[in-house]
Amino acid sequence: MRRILMILLGCAILGAAFGWVVTGPDPLDPSYGAGLTPDAEAGALVFAAGGCVSCHAAPKSEGDKMLVLAGGLPFPSDFGTFHAPNISPDPNHGIGGWTLPQFARAVTRGVSPEGQHYYPAFPYAAYQHLAPQDVVNLFAYMQTLPAAEVPSLPHEVGFPFNVRRGLGVWKMLFFNDEYVMAEVSGAQVERGRYLVEGMAHCGECHTARNALGGLQRKAWLTGAPNPSGKGRIPGITPAHLDWSQADLVEYFTSGFTPEYDSAGGEMAEVVRNLAQLPESDREAIAAYLKALPGG
Repeated sequence: MRRILMILLGCAILGAAFGWVVTGPDPLDPSYGAGLTPDAEAGALVFAAGGCVSCHAAPKSEGDKMLVLAGGLPFPSDFGTFHAPNISPDPNHGIGGWTLPQFARAVTRGVSPEGQHYYPAFPYAAYQHLAPQDVVNLFAYMQTLPAAEVPSLPHEVGFPFNVRRGLGVWKMLFFNDEYVMAEVSGAQVERGRYLVEGMAHCGECHTARNALGGLQRKAWLTGAPNPSGKGRIPGITPAHLDWSQADLVEYFTSGFTPEYDSAGGEMAEVVRNLAQLPESDREAIAAYLKALPGG
């Protein structure tokens, strides 16, 4: 019996060691971005498309104060409530002390400078598609923003979801580096795919999730329950939204629908972000949505 117990204990230790290794955070080349020239002006467009202000500005801030990325906005979910952190250039409470590779690893791999997994409330599963030049530009722009000496609020997440190492398992299951639209028909739709599936992370809201919080890629952009528990986020595939490409571009520009209604709630924030992009990008997003299967 003692021999059997020792064997079981050894297997448990080996299993735990194996699990610890395979759930470790992904590395990133420490020379990431070397040779690329930062362009803060171009980074402002990445910042807008990524919706950084919408999540990381302090709640109820307006005007120029929205560029003070002190965080604090709550995101309720089935797993607990997450709070957007301070990502201002403050060296103590924000990202002012980060290097470019640390920033890139956080944005595209979901790993903190301390080597901990970030919760996927931070849409790094979409941002992983960002080109290195866009990451470099974004980092350069964010260094120009005001610093905020405000500590980040802790997440309100209970056991077992507060065990960060478990997120390594989540990443193994759902951190998919393949585009949902595998084949694209031309440069415009390809650009739209990059924006929708990556930079603008539209699927994070408009796609339903499974019981573990992974996006149901087979139901891509067909709508999802609102995490707040109030209503439903609509589908935006051709089967769910019969607007023309021109209608979509106008909506992304002004917020007005073909029925002369206007965007409200969080979508109004998205429109404000998209309106800052070149019209060609809004056209590319519309082209991508029109190229989706019927749903």
